[in-house]
Amino acid sequence: MNPAWNEFLTRQGARLDAVGVTDFGDADSELAAAASATVLADLSHFGLIGLSGEEAGAFLHGQITNDLRNLTQDAAVFAAYLSPKGRMLANFLVMRRGADLLVMLPESVRESVQRRLSMFVLRAKAKLRDAGAEWVRLGINGPDAGAAIKEILGSTPGSAIMSMAHTESGFAIRLGDHRFDLFIAPEAAPAAWARLSGRARPVGSAVWDWLMVTAGVPTVLPATQDHFVPQMANMEILGGISFNKGCYPGQEIVARSQYLGKVKRRLYLAHLDEAAVPGDELYAPDPADQSCGQIANIARAPGGGWDALVVALSPSVEAGQVRLKHRDGPVLDFRPLPYPLP
Repeated sequence: MNPAWNEFLTRQGARLDAVGVTDFGDADSELAAAASATVLADLSHFGLIGLSGEEAGAFLHGQITNDLRNLTQDAAVFAAYLSPKGRMLANFLVMRRGADLLVMLPESVRESVQRRLSMFVLRAKAKLRDAGAEWVRLGINGPDAGAAIKEILGSTPGSAIMSMAHTESGFAIRLGDHRFDLFIAPEAAPAAWARLSGRARPVGSAVWDWLMVTAGVPTVLPATQDHFVPQMANMEILGGISFNKGCYPGQEIVARSQYLGKVKRRLYLAHLDEAAVPGDELYAPDPADQSCGQIANIARAPGGGWDALVVALSPSVEAGQVRLKHRDGPVLDFRPLPYPLP
């Protein structure tokens, strides 16, 4: 984390822990505001990997699930990085800024993913670096988010999801109709925050996590690394897989899952009355005494309880009575995702 930026946020009323901003003094009220108002979150709990060099794009293209051959500054790409067995080690945004590529992913997995990618650079003309100190990452969500972005950058990204807008001191990505990631040069970030906080309520990182959960967008965390084939996490529905590109680690498993109809588990949105953590197992009457899924992401919900993204056997979800941690545990209340499943 950037010490100078942390000091600035503290002066704005932020309470921080080792990961990032926990809240701005009233976590419950901040979470309630996110349901309908415009909110502003520091995203320092997400890190950045920078890639430079004339072969950086070709190198990364050959490592991930999506196609980077036509990547420009106009739009970002959602993608995953897999083990040879086709399980996700990370999923992330990939964006171009000038001659460089930037990969945004949870800081908790950034170092391990960067180290693993670096092992395969070999003779490619590409260099990887920790780029977290180069940009302050902010999230803006709500009805006034587009106007807030325009106030900072002078324009907003196009209407298509993943569209980008750039200025000399920053850039933004459209994640949804009223949701954006904003990247600001550190020297310009305090002034940008001051202007943004006039339009949006500052909130802790847990509020942003809840917004992403209810959007149905999973995030691979240390507890779930190497657990899910991309289709289990709805990555192809979210535009995170290209089926028309060359080889990459795990591609054979991804293709087999897609074309042989072997995706028996899917990502679902559920509500729980009891706390859980990513990686917690789920159980159902059938299959008896065997896990039918796992918690992928979870966040406190505004009305009480927790909202979670879970990867689970589709027949178990359809039959109901999916329970947390053991066969007699709390029952999950499944809710509609904001997009259709196949």
